[in-house]
Amino acid sequence: MKIHFREQYCSNGEEILYVTPDHQDTVVRVTLKGERPSIRKRFSIKRFFQHLFLPVGYPDSVSSDYLSYQKWDTLQAFCSTISGTLTTHAILKGVGVGSDAVNPLSATVTWVLKDGTGHLGRILFAWWKGSELDIDSKKWRIRADILNDVAMGIDLFVLPYYPKAATYILCATTTMKAIVGVAGGATRSALTQHHAIRGNLADVASKDSAQETCVNLIASFVGLFLLSYLQNQKILYGLFAFVTLVHIYANIRQ
Repeated sequence: MKIHFREQYCSNGEEILYVTPDHQDTVVRVTLKGERPSIRKRFSIKRFFQHLFLPVGYPDSVSSDYLSYQKWDTLQAFCSTISGTLTTHAILKGVGVGSDAVNPLSATVTWVLKDGTGHLGRILFAWWKGSELDIDSKKWRIRADILNDVAMGIDLFVLPYYPKAATYILCATTTMKAIVGVAGGATRSALTQHHAIRGNLADVASKDSAQETCVNLIASFVGLFLLSYLQNQKILYGLFAFVTLVHIYANIRQ
């Protein structure tokens, strides 16, 4: 039996299914009477978060591997944001934030050049490899995330020790991250299309964005707490190495 749509009415516990029975082509409307509506009310918070972060009609409106994918995607997004918070701290120090030796104009020029090379990198990579990103999307996704980890590693481990070359280093790492943005965005579209089995591509994409935004928000606060609490640079380096390994592992398991 194939379920097409599901309607639920929390006030009386009634549930209506639109299904196609086995060996038939017609859609049948089946009404299920809820016997314990009080239990449904008890889980109203759970239902609220389900509506907030999951596509309408879940789990029948998405592919069977959706939940497994989202679990690992949540973990990799959390780790990536933690790493990004640590490297942002290093980047700001690299451009001279908090230093009297660097004037605001030079820091602004460095930032504009960094962003400019990133934009150029996005354009060139999209022209060079854009048509190939649909082929084996998972491999491109893993390559993109590994490249992103390498770029953040350079920002964290190399940039603080070569402040005079900060502009060149930031231009290089921003270009690498720009390539990641193109590859990651294109492959995510292919994966979203795979998960949307009811013609609900926009709904699946928007809920995926909501999930990632929530995870990034939580991870950002965790990263800020770690930066404030862990003052030892070696511990921060070890933390970055750990979350990077978990990030790569989660991407492989997706």
